[in-house]
Amino acid sequence: MTNLKIYADVLEEAALDQFEQAMAMPFVVDGALMPDAHYGYDLPIGAVVATDAVVCPAWVGYDIGCGMTAMELDLRPDDFDVAAAKAAIEAVVPTGFNVHHKPADRIAAPATETPGAKIWQRKRQRYETQLGTLGSGNHFLEVGTGENGNVWIVVHSGSRGYGHAVATHYITHCNKFLEVGSPDELDYRKDLEFCLQYALRSRELMCQLAAGALSDPQVLQFVNRNHNHAELKDGLWIHRKGATHAEEGMMGVIPGNMRDGSFIVQGKGNQDWLNSSSHGAGRVLSRRNARKSLDVDDFAQAMDGICANVSEHTLDESPMAYKNIFDVMELQKDSVEVVDYIKPLLNIKG
Repeated sequence: MTNLKIYADVLEEAALDQFEQAMAMPFVVDGALMPDAHYGYDLPIGAVVATDAVVCPAWVGYDIGCGMTAMELDLRPDDFDVAAAKAAIEAVVPTGFNVHHKPADRIAAPATETPGAKIWQRKRQRYETQLGTLGSGNHFLEVGTGENGNVWIVVHSGSRGYGHAVATHYITHCNKFLEVGSPDELDYRKDLEFCLQYALRSRELMCQLAAGALSDPQVLQFVNRNHNHAELKDGLWIHRKGATHAEEGMMGVIPGNMRDGSFIVQGKGNQDWLNSSSHGAGRVLSRRNARKSLDVDDFAQAMDGICANVSEHTLDESPMAYKNIFDVMELQKDSVEVVDYIKPLLNIKG
């Protein structure tokens, strides 16, 4: 078995078993578990796996291109009312199962006859109206302040239903492991790239809509990094499932939880980490266990001073359902350098 690189200090046995099974595959060359790693589908969330001549759609996952964007604005917290800003953003950025009444933007359809292109044509109207919408679960839109006092908009979202439909097709109807150069692998690569672009444009659009709700200030900086993808690097296919790309000098965004905000980071290009970092804090409680064991009053107390959706509906996103993000960041100081810390003023979840 390839050498196991495990950077998590809190890890379920089931997640370790998943990782060991993946690393035992004959085409796997290297792999690492990030500090936020926990049990997932087929491969732990927070896993990075390098393969030779094979691409595995399940090791990218269903929400292809899910990731983070952060936009720094020429704006200060005293320039707006937080509660009013939250309401204004919610009026223009649909959440949960809601979509735009008409496309908020256009994105060119896939140009080839891949399975993903055919899925797009069948449900084009749906996917166009979902562009620039937040979804639910752990996806969020946050407004906070950086260490210099500037306001940031931070968005965590994915490719919405389109990426899920694409992943479902390949995971269900094709071989689990796609040989590089095979027809299915070539199609998957094209569909993967389109999903990455779709998810990025969706996050960009939400940032733009949110900034417009905050009187459309000047944008000072924009950072994007996705954490569900596969890429070719030095002849190997690097799969990141819930892990963030961290090449030397590369900017990234690592969120914590609804209370503890997000970090702007710069990658150190550490090959031991496969040029990767965590994509967040990582769960210590599954959604089901969080709903069973956590208390809404404790959740509300933890969120004191932050304008957010705190209820039974969002209890599974309580800060107590996650690992300590400050511990996670300390564990990966060899992989990334913290450039800024964004403390939340408001948090929106579907």
